Amino acid sequence: MMFLKKSIAIALLFNCFVIHSYSQSWTSKYVIPQKDGSLQYLPDEQGNIIPDFSKVGYNHGLKNIPTVPVAKIVEPAGNNSMQAIQTAIDELAKQPLGTNGFRGAILLKKGSYNITGTITIGASGIVLRGEGMETKLVATGKGQRSLISVNGSGNIKASNKNRTKIVDKYVPVGAKSFSVEQAGKFKVGDKIIVFRPGTSKWIADLRMDQIEVRDSGTKQWDAKQFNLEFEREITAITGNKIFIDNPIVMPMEEQYGGGEIYQYSFAGRLYNVGIEDMYCESEFIGNEDEDHGWNAIEFNRIENGWVRNVTSKYFGYSCVNLGGQAKNIVVDSCKCLDAKSKITGGRRYSFNNDGQQNLIMNCFASDGRHDYVTGSKVCGPNVFYNCRAEKTHADIGPHHRWATGTLYDNIVTDGEINIQDRGNWGTGHGWSGSTQVVWNCRASKAAIQNPYVTGKNYVVGLKAIQYEGRLKNRPQAEWDNALLMGVELLPTSLFLAQKGQIN
Repeated sequence: MMFLKKSIAIALLFNCFVIHSYSQSWTSKYVIPQKDGSLQYLPDEQGNIIPDFSKVGYNHGLKNIPTVPVAKIVEPAGNNSMQAIQTAIDELAKQPLGTNGFRGAILLKKGSYNITGTITIGASGIVLRGEGMETKLVATGKGQRSLISVNGSGNIKASNKNRTKIVDKYVPVGAKSFSVEQAGKFKVGDKIIVFRPGTSKWIADLRMDQIEVRDSGTKQWDAKQFNLEFEREITAITGNKIFIDNPIVMPMEEQYGGGEIYQYSFAGRLYNVGIEDMYCESEFIGNEDEDHGWNAIEFNRIENGWVRNVTSKYFGYSCVNLGGQAKNIVVDSCKCLDAKSKITGGRRYSFNNDGQQNLIMNCFASDGRHDYVTGSKVCGPNVFYNCRAEKTHADIGPHHRWATGTLYDNIVTDGEINIQDRGNWGTGHGWSGSTQVVWNCRASKAAIQNPYVTGKNYVVGLKAIQYEGRLKNRPQAEWDNALLMGVELLPTSLFLAQKGQIN
């Protein structure tokens, strides 16, 4: 995270310099940098603003990723090194956690490690570290699988006792507080779910009960499947007003069932696990091989972890795949190269994020499809920052069925960036997302729309050919682009500027 701190400092210095050079730059009407370094946000008629994306990643970005001392060393072991690595992990998992929250790091020395199955980490406080590109893990043989899987157990357990309704008729995007019926059930530091129910009226107003049927696989949206759970922490309580650490990224609307909050626990969720400094490769037979390594690294049921300085090659799906219960994960300085699979749906999602409050930054992908992507019902905030994609076969953006609260900041691709009604693609993808912010990006072309109800999408400083999208007559997003070539957007990075407010 030292890179991030340096980047913040550089961004702030640059912003200070540019105060005297506004003729060479422009600012968005939605986020206006002030002379004191603060940011002013323009609300719409309902109070919605571009939200604060700064508190994502490892420990919300408030702590640096540590360099954990080595506890075990593993050397390559002939034709199958999987058991040697797994034994080291299992032995370290039996050791107590230190006061720093870690058990230690396992160092994989330089050399080639053939892995016939999946290396699994199921305990907190373990770091798997290589010695850079010369530590090579190879997924050998057949079988779609993850080379490395970090996964806890169980699921979120909701409290039925400590639960109360939100009483505001409308809580706008960007808000970090709201009023509830019974704030006395809660205290500062409580982990809560901000719950937004799926309702038939909401789906009807989105027209997601009218998706044109393409074949027998097309499904209309079902309200019961769109109950959304946003993980938050209480930072203050004043009367019956609750303050939270991360903003609302989808309006809480009385007309669509309002919302409520409740305490939760997640006993089986891991924490403090990292994968770093290694090269991962999959064996394959032919460019369209479908029976080989699928993910280099998979995370789920984990909070506060990281993947950094990892290069993957030839995997069919991803370099890093973050599941729906992966939270506060950083993926930093990773590469996903030369995927091998058919070029069709369900393949080549180079950096996939289905979790919450995650940060993917400084990454590169080649020969993928959806290189920086979220899935169905993803609850933000999440950030993709300073990433690049080449030779892409599809688009970047939310893929299907309503991702909320994602920032695409300084993303460069030779393909498209799209946020739109995908209609009957897949099995009825429909509206892909709301509160999606595209900031200072470059693409070949872009279709970015607003859903009929419940939020907006924002496009600021995008260099791309704008086109209508797959389906006609959809509302356009909030576009804000400079008309003059060579004029620089300030702040250059929204994410770094927002980070500068808390560091």
